[in-house]
Amino acid sequence: MSRVDVDRVSKRYGQVIALDEVTITFADGEFFGLLGPSGSGKTTLLRAIAGFVIPDHGTIAFDGEQVESVPVHRRDIGMVFQNYALFPHLTVADNIGFGLDVRHVDRSDRERRLADLLALVRLAGFGARKPRELSGGQQQRVALARALATRPRVLLLDEPLGALDRRLRQEMQVELRDIQRETGVTTIFVTHDQEEALTLSDRIAIINEGRLVQVGAPVEIYERPRSLFAARFLGDANILRGTVVDRSTLRLADGTLIRSALPAAPVAIVRPEKIAVLPAAAPAAGNVLVGEILQAVYSGASITYRIRVAALGDEPLLAFVQSASGDVLTPGAPVLARWSPEQTIPL
Repeated sequence: MSRVDVDRVSKRYGQVIALDEVTITFADGEFFGLLGPSGSGKTTLLRAIAGFVIPDHGTIAFDGEQVESVPVHRRDIGMVFQNYALFPHLTVADNIGFGLDVRHVDRSDRERRLADLLALVRLAGFGARKPRELSGGQQQRVALARALATRPRVLLLDEPLGALDRRLRQEMQVELRDIQRETGVTTIFVTHDQEEALTLSDRIAIINEGRLVQVGAPVEIYERPRSLFAARFLGDANILRGTVVDRSTLRLADGTLIRSALPAAPVAIVRPEKIAVLPAAAPAAGNVLVGEILQAVYSGASITYRIRVAALGDEPLLAFVQSASGDVLTPGAPVLARWSPEQTIPL
């Protein structure tokens, strides 16, 4: 396994800056998510690490050894693509063993590794099947086993679960994380799915327009985003704008005071799941906004409320509430939206 160091890497395609002085370290054995909108540069960074893209400037090193001049097949990486790229005419076993055959691994070692890998990805007994005889999730596991067969120093995943339906995708997230923990391989994966990044990653980098916006543990970035872009891209966020009154207080346009446990700033956010929605007559302490229900969407485990609040103008307040009682407030109902100062995040 390896540590990967990216130092001031830049890549330009004509007038488009795909990567702009990116510096980041991927620690040995960690599962690292690259998250960003389409065209942000996350896939370009992954492909530069793999060797498919040559940076214009900067260096990439595996365990201190620079690899910019090392061809793809000598970088000792494994890679899984969104479409899996399995060979349709080969069996599962031969797909997994392809890299071993290229390296002329002896037959007994090859068979032993194949058995271990099939067991690892829960496909023991499937070795003689063809890819067309497998489900999408099973094909994904074959692609993963093939990438791991050569015992790579670094595993690179490019939207590996993007072709799966939601339920199977959630199941595969758990399996993928378990496999990574068992093998201990340094893993870097690209995704635009926020939930996937939060579920899988030891750390996340949010990338936009070729630059790193924020790097940190999922809970750190979600609970303490450093910018409005990071706050809105990783999860939903209600934006509060106003005037700083004192160290801990923000005054909104209608005079409502919003308090924070952190130093106040002209812009703050509150996550929708941190907000309690109460009847208008209920006693409420903490930060309180008066409003009325615009929309209520019941989805079984939770209810999503959109609330008209005068202090926020045309932008409704979003609140996610657990549907423990099964009661749903109807549009037009007057309500109080309440949260504690600790849940106000100044930016």
